[in-house]
Amino acid sequence: MDILGIQKALRGEKVQGWLFYDHHYRDPLGYRILGLGDGLHVTRRWFYFVPAEGEPKKLVHRIEAGRLDSLPGSKAVYSSWQELEGRLEEMLTGQTRIAMQYSPRNAIMYVSLVDAGTVEMLRGMGKEIVSSADLVSQFEAVLTEEQMATHFVAQKKIDSILAEGWRVMGERARSSAGTHEFEMVAWLNEAIEREGLVTEHGPNVSAGPNSADSHYEPTQASSRAIRRGDFVLIDIWAKVAGRPDAVWYDITWTGVVDREPTEREQTVFRTVRDARDAAVGAVQTAFAAGTPIAGWQADDAAREVIRGAGFGEWFTHRTGHNIGSILHGNGAHLDNLETHDERLILADTCFSVEPGIYFPGEFGVRNEVNMMARKGRAEVTGRMQAELVRV
Repeated sequence: MDILGIQKALRGEKVQGWLFYDHHYRDPLGYRILGLGDGLHVTRRWFYFVPAEGEPKKLVHRIEAGRLDSLPGSKAVYSSWQELEGRLEEMLTGQTRIAMQYSPRNAIMYVSLVDAGTVEMLRGMGKEIVSSADLVSQFEAVLTEEQMATHFVAQKKIDSILAEGWRVMGERARSSAGTHEFEMVAWLNEAIEREGLVTEHGPNVSAGPNSADSHYEPTQASSRAIRRGDFVLIDIWAKVAGRPDAVWYDITWTGVVDREPTEREQTVFRTVRDARDAAVGAVQTAFAAGTPIAGWQADDAAREVIRGAGFGEWFTHRTGHNIGSILHGNGAHLDNLETHDERLILADTCFSVEPGIYFPGEFGVRNEVNMMARKGRAEVTGRMQAELVRV
């Protein structure tokens, strides 16, 4: 745990302190940020307060008095609920504006982990509880140089695997034996493992109308044949194996088998591509100018293009998600649809840009790239699909 780093961040956010609280592992973010791991036997409430200045403070139950001993700071103990409330009020004396894993109106549910009753109790003590969302991003989403390097290792390998996968799929679809979605998923998985990468719950190969289901997952039993003339979507993600802190690479491309795309397919693809580029451009412009940009703003840039083309109702998910050692990480998502994500996109963070348009029963297009934001610049980390693949 980086106490000095946390205190510096608190001063930057103009917050008097960060109050961590847990009961039965309700807040995995707190355990990771504090470096507590996941091996503690926790059956009673604990609190840990990091002030912007001064020594941290702990409050633990008497029968689990050692649970926070690995953390610096003074310790108080309690047994009864009355004693807990009294000790907590003493711990926070003089502190009024306090960050917790809380989000007003549950707007950013990824960090809204403190129960309403605990927030009510603290407000009853005269405390203003503010969201720790941007603080969490600083300590969960910001990457080291070494971590960022692992992303580019995965990027080069996955870009190559995907290009070869399209070629193999086309050959098999034209052969007498044919192929199907699950078979191509197996081929991609074998290639991922062979290249020293690891994935989870994927990749996805979606043919024909299945491409219109943005979270479709083929199984051996439900796998659809991939035939000449089909529209196909491939979503593939992986990271370096054996490195828990490695950063994922996650992309989606679309194409057609043994034919030219229809005019409608071309129109939809170009709209999605242009929406992708609008979001990418918004982030790049902001970082080049040193202007803060929140996740919802990047989402709006993409969504405006799709709405302007008349396809707004068919864009049914956020534009992108944070990427770290967790595939859907704990930094800013590009989202003003499912949530109003006010978290800032921070330097040294990675995220996807993946707008999509889906017509149930017909076909769907998603165009996904990853971006790495650095101080003063932001870049797309891999290949950018400019036209539908023909195989």
